[in-house]
Amino acid sequence: MARLFLLPLLPALIWALFLLYNRMSIKQGARGFYWIIGLGWGLAAFLSLMIWITR
Repeated sequence: MARLFLLPLLPALIWALFLLYNRMSIKQGARGFYWIIGLGWGLAAFLSLMIWITR
């Protein structure tokens, strides 16, 4: 349960590699990072809540 905060790291890494491959700056892809981090944290919060409820 303590590692759920790591959920957004893999999609963020893939997004960064995509940006580098297409020769775009990280600043141009910032909106994508916001979405990845927001959705990842939301998913982690939901899963944490489900773990807490089912104990």
